[in-house]
Amino acid sequence: MNHDFKMVATTLFGLEEVLATELKNLGAQKVTIGVRSVSFFGDKGFMYKANLALRTAIRILKPIKSFKVFDEDDLYKKLQEINWERIMNVDTTFSIGAVVNSKHFTTNSHYISLKSKDAIADYFRHKYHKRPNVDTKHPDVKIHVHIQKDYCTVSLDSSGMSLHKRGYRTATNIAPINEVLAAGLVLLSGYTGDCNFIDPMCGSGTILIEAAMIANNIPANINRVEFAFEKWEDYDEDLFYTIQDSLLKKAKESHFKIMGFDKAPSAVRKANDNIKNANLSEFIGVHHVNFFNSVKEVFGKTTILFNPPYGERLSIDVKEFYKKIGDTLKHGYPDSTVWFITSDMEALKHVGLRTSKRIPLKNADLDCRFVRYDMYEGSKKAKKRAPETKEDL
Repeated sequence: MNHDFKMVATTLFGLEEVLATELKNLGAQKVTIGVRSVSFFGDKGFMYKANLALRTAIRILKPIKSFKVFDEDDLYKKLQEINWERIMNVDTTFSIGAVVNSKHFTTNSHYISLKSKDAIADYFRHKYHKRPNVDTKHPDVKIHVHIQKDYCTVSLDSSGMSLHKRGYRTATNIAPINEVLAAGLVLLSGYTGDCNFIDPMCGSGTILIEAAMIANNIPANINRVEFAFEKWEDYDEDLFYTIQDSLLKKAKESHFKIMGFDKAPSAVRKANDNIKNANLSEFIGVHHVNFFNSVKEVFGKTTILFNPPYGERLSIDVKEFYKKIGDTLKHGYPDSTVWFITSDMEALKHVGLRTSKRIPLKNADLDCRFVRYDMYEGSKKAKKRAPETKEDL
């Protein structure tokens, strides 16, 4: 009989509440929101389910020990007090990842990883005169050391490679959006597959793919080759495939259009390659179209969501570019809810539309805003499209 234990799902800044909602909907217990993380309780089967299904999680950690720690030598000593035979043996390969946020530690995370590795290796060497080997690429066990102020938490990483590596993206453009962030944007927009969806600057198609998986309730990581827990001694293959089959049986079929545009033929080719890899070609259409020359050709309510070039990627006139976004939306896309993410707050002033929502997010190291514009038809246009003022920003 499986027993519930504590786990921690890490995520990106601004997606904590979205991840908590995902966990609750999956059936997690005792869900608690942290900083870039959400803790919860579940059994082994739920750990498998979380890795397969969560769209906004970076990795799923299983804490094995927490203790107070004051310096590197104290960390080394406390790590050697853990009964590592319960987790691995001298023939097990392992790797260490570390995150440090403490005034007691003046060294960087890489040094803490090395110190932790030495502590575990020496534990076995002292007992068995043999030490397990480190494998940074495909370890049997991946260990995560997190030091926050006075406390250290040692966890097993059940995911392995970051969960944003879904397995479908083989072709990318410059600075492609992270899959977890893309899924988070779609979920924050409220899109569920109940209307048309357009990404008018789709690049390599990541937002389109995440939107299609959400619309059809397809598990986010169904295309992954492996998870770290598959190498654990207590891995239950039958249980894993039972969980996977159960999730796939809940897939549905959305009958609304999901479309992407890009002015670059190479981007269209890359997007179609990735969509094919994700087995979603029947749900997504990608077209060689310049958004600024386009109009809405689908009937009914439409969600428009995109990641326009910004920051270092934008080598054109920012004012003119963002003004053209606003003009194209005003004249070509009535009855649409429009969302896009940008790190250029000044550029938003040139869109010429009033935002109805602004959500702070991070894209890599960039502070961003995920903004919403409501495009109405008829008499509401003039009232709702008053230009933004500096105070609105």
